[in-house]
Amino acid sequence: MNQVEGYQYVGKTTGQIVLEVVRARIRRRLLEESTTPFYIFRTDTKQVLAKGVVGYDAAKQKANEIRKRYGLKWDQVSFKSERKAAASTGSSSYGRHQASTLGGVPRSGRVDVAQRFNPSKGRRFRGYYDKSGNYHDLD
Repeated sequence: MNQVEGYQYVGKTTGQIVLEVVRARIRRRLLEESTTPFYIFRTDTKQVLAKGVVGYDAAKQKANEIRKRYGLKWDQVSFKSERKAAASTGSSSYGRHQASTLGGVPRSGRVDVAQRFNPSKGRRFRGYYDKSGNYHDLD
């Protein structure tokens, strides 16, 4: 009896299970796109023309309205999803962190947390620079 994340797949082949998982992932992405806020900007000047437009289709329609209103060409107006607020602590965020939030580092320094995941450690690559400019790997 195959069991994946609480769902039971009795009598199904591996291909059928994979297909169901892929379809579930596509449904989740479509749901996220319909509730994600977008911002619309000019590509040549990077000027933001509208913010907080919810949904991909609504952003596409609003970008088209703005393009027509200002007489811009198709390649001058674009839209992107707004970045979600990253958690201040935890392994899901990356970038630069205060050293006091991560162990094994001098309190005065800052820690670089990479976007790439280190599978052997089960978390992201981490390290810091000392006062001399030398990099120290924490993994």
